Amino acid sequence: MLSPYVGIVILGIFAAGFLITMLVLASVLGPKNPTRTKQLPFECGSVSVGDVKEQRFNVRFYLVAMLFILFDIEVIFMYPWAVNLSVLGWNGFFAMLSFIFVLALGLVYVWRKGVLDWND
Repeated sequence: MLSPYVGIVILGIFAAGFLITMLVLASVLGPKNPTRTKQLPFECGSVSVGDVKEQRFNVRFYLVAMLFILFDIEVIFMYPWAVNLSVLGWNGFFAMLSFIFVLALGLVYVWRKGVLDWND
């Protein structure tokens, strides 16, 4: 009898094979005419200033990036809940409601601390 995970393993093998095939084809068939201009880092249409290794980013950039990851993971938790809501019933609904409430409190705290204010 086949294991229930055989389909997942086959899908993983196909995905890895497709990835390797596309990388090999891109390196073999792709154009190879690098110029100095093409090798420079691109910064939203403006000319780069200074060395990339010496530039310092504001700490707020990292805070906003971590908050984005936090609220992005919230959506990952909400998807299986929404799919199984009929099975979970009211207990599952109130559990997710409390989860969203805690996240909303965190968002209000971050907002009041000024992490999302870029005008300073």
